[in-house]
Amino acid sequence: MTNVEAIEIWQKSHWIFSIYTQCLIICLRRFENEIKVGNVNNAGIELETAAELMLASARAMELAGSFSQEVFQNQVRPLMMPPNVKSEDFSALMHWDHAHLMTVLKTIQPLYKALPVSLQPQHNKFISAYKVVCASHKTVCQKFGGGEAGSLRAPEHTAVDMLDKFERNRLRLIDPNNQAGGGCPFHSNKSSE
Repeated sequence: MTNVEAIEIWQKSHWIFSIYTQCLIICLRRFENEIKVGNVNNAGIELETAAELMLASARAMELAGSFSQEVFQNQVRPLMMPPNVKSEDFSALMHWDHAHLMTVLKTIQPLYKALPVSLQPQHNKFISAYKVVCASHKTVCQKFGGGEAGSLRAPEHTAVDMLDKFERNRLRLIDPNNQAGGGCPFHSNKSSE
């Protein structure tokens, strides 16, 4: 793989990730609306769809890491630093779609606190899918040295430590009652209600 191909993979897989983030925003807003009008079945469909979008996001993240650490350090990471970007602490957290997703997650958190029991299987899938995204992101980050080195945004902390912190904070938003069980609901023989 050439350096140009690696940069193209990095950029395009992040574009795909951004598209999934935008789709997730739409899906979660639809979930919110369905809950508010009392349409539990459609709300469940939206949570299932949100889980699938999360899993697709994880695959995009894995694709982003499909080249060597050397190529990342020498070719890709410098593109996220001055003079190639205007910020000293560049991060995907700066993207408008990520910021808007965080607003949506904060807005709908009360819905998870009072979620109908019949939606718990879909909610568990959504939480599990989020954990898959986090694991994929950390795996790519570790591959590129993020377990030992700081992130661009917080050089005093390892990038993986920062991802752990973000994961804990977001889990509090999507699972405020801390009810998600262990195991993987994607491999369950139980049908969703």
